[in-house]
Amino acid sequence: MNDQSAGKPRGGVLTWALWGVAAIGVAAVVYIIAQSATKPATQAPVALATAPATHDVSKKLEHAADGTAPPAYVFIDGKDKKVTAADFKGKIVVMNLWATWCAPCKLEMPTLAKLAQAYAGKPVAVVAISIDKPEAVEQAKAFIAQQAPLAFYNDPDAKLPWALKPAANGMPTTIILGKDGLERGRISGEADWAGDGAKALIDKLLAAG
Repeated sequence: MNDQSAGKPRGGVLTWALWGVAAIGVAAVVYIIAQSATKPATQAPVALATAPATHDVSKKLEHAADGTAPPAYVFIDGKDKKVTAADFKGKIVVMNLWATWCAPCKLEMPTLAKLAQAYAGKPVAVVAISIDKPEAVEQAKAFIAQQAPLAFYNDPDAKLPWALKPAANGMPTTIILGKDGLERGRISGEADWAGDGAKALIDKLLAAG
């Protein structure tokens, strides 16, 4: 009887201890959930046009092929007419290679449209060439249709990036051509074409004649 009586308190203490541990665990979970609920949501990525320090054209411009003639490579316009870079000679050309599967390409495209708007009526051509395959052309056309005043151009064989000397280093790649039709620099990756750096570059090339 004495052994049984002595065992009961120990069982009771153990039960209450287990309940205590469980209660602490539940409280911890509730605390974590409450903390998560009160934390501010992660800040959305900064829009390209508001991050000139990161995407400033003047800071990203490369001159590896300065003075080189672009390849006589044929691409097509929205009406399937054959076009080459030489067709734009006499203008400052901002030739952008892009694709619908390229997120940075689509991110910067509205800034290219703003650049084209800013130089409307001047000898400046913003030529955005999609390297999308035929099955994605309609999607590419629909996207460019939302980027007025840009016109649609396509390289259905997607070989222009490799025809450049040196070859394009990923997408997007933008080649700057002077009025003489020669390359005056390029940018690998997205850039803010609506920023002061881009306008300073275009103005400098326009002044050079």
